[in-house]
Order: sequence, then structure tokens, then C-alpha cells
Amino acid sequence: MVEEVQKHSVHTLVFRSLKRTHDMFLAEQGNIPGKDEKSLLLRKLVKIDDEYGLVKNLPKQNRPKDELRDKQSEMSKIHDLQHPWPAGEMLALTMDPSQAAPVYGDQSRLTDAQAGMQERQILGQLDRSDPSKALVTIGQQQALVPKKAPTMPKPTWHPPWKLFRVISGHQGWVRCIAVEPGNEWFATGAADRIIKIWDLASGTLKLSLTGHISAVRGLAVSPRQPYLFSCGEDKQVRCWDLEYNKAIRHYHGHLSACYALDIHPLIDVLVTCGRDGSARVWDMRTKACVHTLTGHTNTVAAVKCQAVEPQVVTGSHDCTIRLWDLAAGRTRVTLTNHKKSVRSLALHPTQYTFASGSPDNIKQWKFPDGNFVQNLSGHNAIVNSLALNTDNVLVSGADNGSMYFWDWRTGYNFQRIQASVQPGSIDSEAGIFAMAFDQSNSRLITAEADKTIKIYKEDETATEETHPISWRPDIIKKKRY
Repeated sequence: MVEEVQKHSVHTLVFRSLKRTHDMFLAEQGNIPGKDEKSLLLRKLVKIDDEYGLVKNLPKQNRPKDELRDKQSEMSKIHDLQHPWPAGEMLALTMDPSQAAPVYGDQSRLTDAQAGMQERQILGQLDRSDPSKALVTIGQQQALVPKKAPTMPKPTWHPPWKLFRVISGHQGWVRCIAVEPGNEWFATGAADRIIKIWDLASGTLKLSLTGHISAVRGLAVSPRQPYLFSCGEDKQVRCWDLEYNKAIRHYHGHLSACYALDIHPLIDVLVTCGRDGSARVWDMRTKACVHTLTGHTNTVAAVKCQAVEPQVVTGSHDCTIRLWDLAAGRTRVTLTNHKKSVRSLALHPTQYTFASGSPDNIKQWKFPDGNFVQNLSGHNAIVNSLALNTDNVLVSGADNGSMYFWDWRTGYNFQRIQASVQPGSIDSEAGIFAMAFDQSNSRLITAEADKTIKIYKEDETATEETHPISWRPDIIKKKRY
């Protein structure tokens, strides 16, 4: 016969379980386990290694004084360069235990041998120090402080730019701009195959030059001769004499459309580039092709010349930038950091640096080896053109009509403008194809897809109080190459 199981409430069952647990551990209550000296010592040594890794390997006292002084001077320089805390008087690097870094915790129970072991642990490994912590000396005290994350320096204030004038006259996309060295006029080339010369002060048309049989893509005005150079999608490179207003030379050699050109500032040579993947160096007077700079595997969209090495820089749709040795006619450096086509270049007028524009990023570089400086991120569009002036204002113009103004030193984007299209045009014709500052660096001229030329000026009434910088010191992210 099966016995009937007595049923209890949940409250009764829980209470019985608690009572059994209490009775089981009652015998051990009040018996606190003794301290494990070995575990305490190990814990303190680990803490010392973590907190004072930077001061563990101090030099011995019997070193020559000159050597010790040199070491102190070197550490002081490293301290000043790497850490933003105020510099104080450096402690003498010595084995004197009274000047050793303090150790947290109660050491009264340690024997002399254990204390000596701890001291050796403290003074053991300067070279294997934790890079996330810095040794800081303020007055007569040394302390280990976690390094501060580097922050972006405050950008220079620049006045905002505003639209000043709109010039109409071309019958096609305006593709290129060149400002005359005397700052009296500027030239534009467009898809209507005409080069127009405009008065810079009034914006009136002064002259039209015809002769190209396809879109004009590049213009440059010589600072030494009365020459204007042009190139276009008809493979032609022309030299115009501005005293007679007619073409006097043709440079034959490009196998496909010619997209950009630039004049060397010191030598009478002209550099052109185009869809055939090459850049060509021409003697202005003899029309001879001095060099054919080959190496790019796609359209070369931008070329710039400067007086110092490297004298020629090219940007291509193969996502690379090449710095060329002009004398030898070959590549010095190839920069492969961009992941999309490089469509524009801008050289800094006073610094030994330049910028490149691409749909992925605008990047800053340093000559002569093309060392990467920083990314200017945020202009998420196809950047067709860049312009840079002596006030360290970099402007980028894109296919969607957006213009971003950057502080060159910090890479801070201080203004954004969306170009408005000409009445009668559709919104998709808001693209910007070329930009140039005038010689005074106070006016910005843009060539746009709505067949107009727009001139922007700085707002002369703006001050730092009326237009403050909406900037806060963000933590600098790791550089992406």
C-alpha cells in the first residue's frame, strides 16, 4: 500500500530549506580565515607593476654625472614633447629609497627582504612601461597620470563667404577658369567650345575666342608672356596670343581628350594631361614634347606645377597621385591612399603642402615625399574642384552644387553653401566643375553646370562675435590612410 505524500505550502517548503542551510553553515560562523601573506604580497607586486611601470628602471647612482645629466635632459625633452601637463622641476634619478615612487597599501608587515624585492620591482622596467600612462612631475612630487586623449586644436576664425555676382553668357557647362596675374580679368572655357574673357571688377564680357571644336576643359594664363593656353576634348592644346587675340601655336600629341593643363612657374614649359592616361610636358616655343609622363592606368584628371621638387603632381581616375621628377621624366612617388578617383589638386601658396579631392575624402599631403597629413572628411559627394588661398581657406566644390569651406590647419569645416541654379535650370544642373581664387584671395570664382559663373566674397561686416565658431574640441580619431 502506497503511503500518501503529505502536501505542504510553498512558504513551508522554502522555510525548511532555509533552516537546513542555516544549520549546515552554523558551525563555521565566527571563524574568519587567517590572512594569506603570500597572496597579499603578490597582489601588491601586481599593483606596483601596473601603477609604477614607468619608474621601475631608474639609472644607478654611480653613473658619471655628465651621463646622468644628459639622461635627465633627454627625459625632460620627451616629457615636454609628449605630455601636455605643466612641466615642473624633475627629481634626481637616484636609487635613494626616500625618493622612490610611493606604494599604495600597508607595508608594515613586510620583511626587509620583501621590501627590497618590491623596490627592485618598482625600479625594474622603464622600457616596458605602459604607453597609456605618463610620468608627470609637479614641484617635488612624481605621479602617474593616464594620458589625455589628443584633441583637435581650435581652428582659426574665418569670415563667412556669400554670393556676390552671377555672370551669364556661356551656352554650355562652364568647365574651367583662369585668373590673369594682374587681377584685371579672368577667362572661362565651356562646353559651347568658346573661351570667354571677363572683366573681374564689373563682370562684363571683354572677348570671345573661338577655335576649339569640342568642350574646353583647361585654361592657364602665362605670367611672363601675353599668352593664354587652352586644352579641350578635341585633343587640342592651343596657345593664344592676347595681343592679337588669335591662336598662334598648336601642341599635337594627345591621343584622346585633354582634361587639364598648368604652366611651370619658372621654366617655359607647359604640362597637360588627359584621357589617354598620360601627362605631357611641352616646350612652349618649339612646340616639342619634352616628356611623356606615363604610369597612370586611367584618365589623368588634374595636374599641378610648382617651382621646387617635385615639380609636377598629377591626380588620376586610377585612384593614385603621382609626384614626378621633371628632369628625368619619371615617377618619384606614387600615393595610393585614395580609394576613389582623384579629380582635383590644390597646392598651398606658401606652405610645402597640397590637397587632393576625391569622393571618399579630401586629403592633405606634405612634400617632397607625399607624407599624409590628415583627412578632411564630410564632403560626401564627387569633389570636382579645390581652391586654396593664402588665408588658409580651402574650398571644395562638388557635382551636387555643394561647397565646403575648410580651415587648412585643423581641417575644420566652418561653412557650407549650396549653390542655387540659374532660373530656368533644373536642380540637377547645380554642379560645380572648377573654382579659383583671384590674385587678392578675396574673391572666389566658380564655374557651374547651369552655364553661369558665380563670384563669392567674404562678408566684410562679419566678426567673430556676430558669426562665432560652433566648434568644440573633439577627440582626434585615428588617422585613416
